[in-house]
Formats: sequence, structure tokens, C-alpha cells
Amino acid sequence: MQTVKIKLNSIEDIKSFVAVLTSYDSDFDIVSGKYIIDAKSIMAYFCLNLKEPLTMRIHSDEKLDSILESIDSYLVKE
Repeated sequence: MQTVKIKLNSIEDIKSFVAVLTSYDSDFDIVSGKYIIDAKSIMAYFCLNLKEPLTMRIHSDEKLDSILESIDSYLVKE
């Protein structure tokens, strides 16, 4: 499992982010405070505070490089 920080700034970001994730068979979670949601569920994002970066858990090791490359524009660079 890999953990990364992401930032989604708009509804369009959420829609395109979810579209990228659904192209993979892997499971993804978003963690924000006390909430843990399925990252492939658009509706679940509406209960989150999108003003702050979100923690994403990637439950895949074999396609990790491809996944990280495809979500690069959403990653928070530290």
C-alpha cells in the first residue's frame, strides 16, 4: 500500500480524478479527518473538506508507477 497527498480544487477535478481511478482494477481510499471513502465514488467527495489536501491510499503495488503517473497533476508536491 502506498499513501500520497492529493488536492482536488473543483467538481471537474473530482470527475476527472475518479475517471482516471476507475480505469484501474485496484482499490483506492481517501482519508480526511474521521472519514474514509471509496476514491472511485464521486458522491462520497461531497462529505469531505476539499479546502485541505486529502490523503489517498493506493492498494496496489504492481501498477503503482502507472497510477502515480496518471494522477501526477493532483499530487501535492512537498
